[in-house]
Amino acid sequence: MLPRFITKSIHAYLDYPVAIGLIAMPFLFGLGEGNMLAFWLSVATGVAAFILTILTDHHLGVVRILPYKLHLVVDGLVGVVFVIAPIVLGFSGIEFWYYMALGLTVLAVVGLHKSEDSAAYA
Repeated sequence: MLPRFITKSIHAYLDYPVAIGLIAMPFLFGLGEGNMLAFWLSVATGVAAFILTILTDHHLGVVRILPYKLHLVVDGLVGVVFVIAPIVLGFSGIEFWYYMALGLTVLAVVGLHKSEDSAAYA
């Protein structure tokens, strides 16, 4: 079994830079040259991730109305979509690897999350 070491606090600190990165990286990497969906999927996900983080009930949330567990479910779904999207939408080159790497990374972060229940016993 893999050690689960990503706490709610660590995750919260990752959320804002990841959201901003999802918005900025399509510009930096020139995504969209092969398929404009490759550009807009990242930008839209970044905006949604920023809003999700603001609304999540963790110490860096601003409004804190969404349960943290819902946040994790959404992150997991984003990871799955990012792994499937380049295949289904026919992305190639940097666009393919951008989504594949990000999707697998998001799934790893969610998978390595240390649940609040196990944290109480650690």
